[in-house]
Amino acid sequence: MELYTDRLIIDEATITDADFFFQLLNSPTWLEHIGDREIKNKEDAVCYIEGRLMKSYRENGFGLWKVSLKESIKPIGICGFLQRDYLDAPDIGFAMLPEFEGFGYMMEASLAVMQFGKNTLGFTKILAVTTEDNERSKKLLTRLNLMEVGPVKAHDKGLPFLLFTNQIQ
Repeated sequence: MELYTDRLIIDEATITDADFFFQLLNSPTWLEHIGDREIKNKEDAVCYIEGRLMKSYRENGFGLWKVSLKESIKPIGICGFLQRDYLDAPDIGFAMLPEFEGFGYMMEASLAVMQFGKNTLGFTKILAVTTEDNERSKKLLTRLNLMEVGPVKAHDKGLPFLLFTNQIQ
């Protein structure tokens, strides 16, 4: 899978992206809003890519895809869909290295991913979850025309997330 926007390339992650994923999964915003995935070295990053991302591509036909700048091919974030066991539809997820926030890259990537989900994957319902205090994500989800439904509790987490949907319940 490859998507192109004006400024970005969105495609599948591979184990050659381990250094980028090590950096992303240990960035302050990832740790604050998503949590520590115990990625302590490049080998852990390879295991994360193989065991989470590549596994989802194989099993679901989608996952979190790498977002790179078209001009330099530099990876700057991830955006894609997850299939969580506590949700009844795929949810869009995203994360970006802090130094690339505020330039509209994630909006651009998310719009392309949402369109791909609807047009190619046939999704009619798309969900999203975020934490109550993640104002940047809540703002982006609203700009993507997702509406806040209320709290939803993840089976593996103690705190509830805010659930968003593209469909009025």
